[in-house]
Amino acid sequence: MTAAKMVAEARGSLGMSGRPNTITREYASRHGDEFLRASWCDMAITYWARHSGNAGAVLPGGDRAYTVWHAQDFQKAGRWHSGTTASVDQAKPGDIVFFDWGATNSVGAIDHVGVVEKVLGGGRLQTIEANTDDAVKRRVRAAGVIAGYGRPAYDDWTENMVKNLPTLARGATGEDVQTVQGLLLARSHSEVSINGMFDATTEAAVKAVQRWGRVDDDGIVGPMTWPVLLRV
Repeated sequence: MTAAKMVAEARGSLGMSGRPNTITREYASRHGDEFLRASWCDMAITYWARHSGNAGAVLPGGDRAYTVWHAQDFQKAGRWHSGTTASVDQAKPGDIVFFDWGATNSVGAIDHVGVVEKVLGGGRLQTIEANTDDAVKRRVRAAGVIAGYGRPAYDDWTENMVKNLPTLARGATGEDVQTVQGLLLARSHSEVSINGMFDATTEAAVKAVQRWGRVDDDGIVGPMTWPVLLRV
């Protein structure tokens, strides 16, 4: 299960329009003909999840056509993030983003859903959404209408690897610090030396990379910072 496969599956539906369509027909085949012409934004998320091998990650409560229930599934799984600008800037491609056109950020008021394709910064996301003008299209959305997003439990290699990586801060020493310093050098921080000592120069470079990656610039290399350093 990977975010990349989820996004690729969504891209494959770009341009689909009208209903009934491939997505609504498949959903209706399992849940009844009343879904053939129903609103299909979340049916599309279900379709993309199933066809990309991500059903277990994206659909923690099973198939969904109703966006409120889907968002609540992520809440129950402890994988829900609010729609504030700061939180939206921490989104990742493959996250499932929910919209409230009334801008209340209330889960019960959610109107629409899509998948994050790209994080643009400043509280803006590039998304792929179905049932937008009755079609699958790319959109750019801002935090004002984003109620929040769910973080599927994808099996991406960086997430699995980060679980086993140490938390490092100023004063730490050893091979893990050398790894951090090598990654900083790869990000053009030539002022850093690979000496195995988490010194002031290393800390300053870590903070710069954290600001670039839009995570807290606390100078600590932990679960939020390792993925930024490892990003390709």
